Amino acid sequence: MNKWFLAALIALVLIVVVVKRLIGEPLNRRDLWAPPVVLTAIGLYSLSKSGGLHARDYGWLVGGAVLGLALGYLRGSLVVVYEKRGFLWQRYRGRTFAAVVGTLVVMFGYGLLVDKLGMQPGARPIQLSIGISFLGEALAVTRQGLALRVPFAPQR
Repeated sequence: MNKWFLAALIALVLIVVVVKRLIGEPLNRRDLWAPPVVLTAIGLYSLSKSGGLHARDYGWLVGGAVLGLALGYLRGSLVVVYEKRGFLWQRYRGRTFAAVVGTLVVMFGYGLLVDKLGMQPGARPIQLSIGISFLGEALAVTRQGLALRVPFAPQR
């Protein structure tokens, strides 16, 4: 798949997800978990196709994954999860977007650091970074939803 096409597709998916969550949407498991799982799988596939990676590349990759997961969880903790019409709903708020900007800044800084220290670009697929971050968010949002003891919204 062409890199630019894949990047445009990922950007489009992210924009749709963020806009839907800004206005509020029913919270169902598939919509919450499918995008991060798919992005993470694409990233892992891209990583598997990268040749010549060294142990330090994998070390930085694990560090970036832990950082991305933690920042995603923090961001997800700032998502409003509430009951509406008998089901869970979610909505982003101002603090959520501040966390998004903070996440981007921290991950950009991490990327500059690892580039400076010699990590190979093929060891950092952007899809993997985004997917892991959204996995952290999904974990936090799921935790909030389960704490409310309200059923997830049905599939559309």
